[in-house]
Amino acid sequence: MDNNKEILVTEEGYQELINEIEYRKTRLRKEIAERIKGALKEGDLSENCEYHESKEEQNKNESRIIVLEHTLKYAKIVKHNAANKDIVQIGSKVVLKDIEFDEVLDYSIVGATEADPVAGKISNLSPLGSELMGKKRGTTINVASPGGLVKYEILEVS
Repeated sequence: MDNNKEILVTEEGYQELINEIEYRKTRLRKEIAERIKGALKEGDLSENCEYHESKEEQNKNESRIIVLEHTLKYAKIVKHNAANKDIVQIGSKVVLKDIEFDEVLDYSIVGATEADPVAGKISNLSPLGSELMGKKRGTTINVASPGGLVKYEILEVS
């Protein structure tokens, strides 16, 4: 990853990053340290499963904190431009119709670090998200997928 590249996030996504790093640096660090301290009292560390699992969790937590700090350092909050509310942008909520399957889908367009397709949050850099960026309601788009091109109609942008 280019260390000087802006990381686009919504205001909500930025706050979620702040909340996560605060939780990891305070509460989770303390909980893990307590588990390690308790495991050390058990004696022989070579066969102490609790100690090794806690140390592994500690490493994962510290690694995630480093990622979060980097993300926050380069984060650029993208505000939804209300003047262009009919144009898909980061922060837009989009209602699409899958033309082939006649299925209606709801998505929020977010920065890459916030993407959670299961929750309906798609990245502006994903194939669908990048194809939607800058488009208006009523537009039909084609998105490459593993199964071939998928055709969507943009029903609503808000």
